[in-house]
Amino acid sequence: MIQELQLRLLPEQAANEQSIKRFLQEDKGLNPHEVNHVRVLKRSIDARQRTIYVNLTVRVYVNEEPEDEAFQCTEYSNVDGCPQAIVVGAGPGGLFAALRLIERGIRPIVIERGKDVHERRRDVARIGREQIVDPESNYSFGEGGAGAFSDGKLYTRSKKRGSVEKVLNVFCQHGASTSILSDAHPHIGTDRLPSVIERMRQTILRCGGEVHFGTKMTELLVEDDRVVGVRTGGGSLSGPVILATGHSARDVYRWLYANGVEIEAKPLAVGVRLEHPADVIDRIQYHNKEGKGAYLPTAEYSFVTQAEGRGVYSFCMCPGGTVVPAATGPEQVVVNGMSNAQRNSPWSNSGMVVETHVEDVQQLIGDGSPLVMMKFQEWLERLAWQQGGRRQTAPAQRMADFVNNRLSADLPRSSYTPGLVSSPLHFWMPDFVTQRLQQAFLHFGKTSHGFLTNEALMIGVETRTSSPVRILRDRDTLQHVRLRGLFPCGEGAGYAGGIVSAAIDGERCADMLAESMNN
Repeated sequence: MIQELQLRLLPEQAANEQSIKRFLQEDKGLNPHEVNHVRVLKRSIDARQRTIYVNLTVRVYVNEEPEDEAFQCTEYSNVDGCPQAIVVGAGPGGLFAALRLIERGIRPIVIERGKDVHERRRDVARIGREQIVDPESNYSFGEGGAGAFSDGKLYTRSKKRGSVEKVLNVFCQHGASTSILSDAHPHIGTDRLPSVIERMRQTILRCGGEVHFGTKMTELLVEDDRVVGVRTGGGSLSGPVILATGHSARDVYRWLYANGVEIEAKPLAVGVRLEHPADVIDRIQYHNKEGKGAYLPTAEYSFVTQAEGRGVYSFCMCPGGTVVPAATGPEQVVVNGMSNAQRNSPWSNSGMVVETHVEDVQQLIGDGSPLVMMKFQEWLERLAWQQGGRRQTAPAQRMADFVNNRLSADLPRSSYTPGLVSSPLHFWMPDFVTQRLQQAFLHFGKTSHGFLTNEALMIGVETRTSSPVRILRDRDTLQHVRLRGLFPCGEGAGYAGGIVSAAIDGERCADMLAESMNN
């Protein structure tokens, strides 16, 4: 007999399969010797009250053997000799597009300006150790894209766009923990995601596709308003193009604008990375002065409010994580957050960002082009670089000092390895950002007592929350509005906001490309 049950357990009761079996014996009268396996289908933590519960949906196998696999495998056939398509970028959008093309009988040629995911580790480490940024291999550029080294969180709200379950199953097929299928906020971890990405590349190669690293697209090849290929530093490649270059490929945006390819400026969010001691967040979120205890994970939070007509919210929350330098070129300081699978760092951090529209920055930047939001990012990142001592040292300020317009006399310990410089963020960041952040922090401090504290540290600046540009495409065919054969894809094209939504968009673009080749 196989039963599916909804359970509401204390954390210690939900700790492992044996403790769940004991609960089933006591509460449901099931004989633990007859329960061969308990598979968790859904897991979430309810921390709204002082007593914390874990909500589980479980499948109980009573005198039955479980299925061999906890996930569904996708079959990938050999496409050697099939028609080919070009995928520019090996982030989640590009990788999932390439895998979907294989499913559709099309041979993907993936080109990636950066290095493979393991080579990237060395260049990422050099940023913290030597404060040297390789403009082609960093936290944003290289196999796996920005998500590979910024946490691997798989939470998305874009369920109407495609199958989240399919994406999660593909990750599991390539080595991710099956816990991502059940957790309310699935997370692979920066320490584990690179190996998953590498196995995805091996699938592409095994099926007859190609993956080329250190290969930058220098231009699109266009004939009669149709994209027929790309030019790279090593020559040209022919085929329709899925353009999945990520949100930081500013040279691509400049090329598109200079060559009359229709794009538009897109709103984005900017602010800071806010870092608390992890035990502070644990005590707040779990309503317990002892923190998370032995059976709960490091606590997460999600905050949102309105300030002067703009949203202010937490972004990419990393419990038990670290703040990392995410610049992609010279004279930039950009920060992001990540956490390993165990989420066991002494700190927890989150982006704290302000919704920013084109009209907010046009006068400040003095630019009315579709690149205005990108230029605003560059302006703010250069300011942070100057404040940080013209290195990857980042400007920082204690949270309560920021709210009270005070320079911090000293700074607490931080996970940010290149180092920090005390700086009056309230003074040099734009007023339309700082004033809204201050109002939001006061509000968050009232709703969550202890959150607004000088133990917390603000590190500047967080600017790469999303693409500053949208590459215009047809709603039905997903091709560019004018250039047939060009499929702008994922976060860099302005149509996704994270690993899963970019992966879903990659699959959709691959499907539309396949349909176009069949017509």
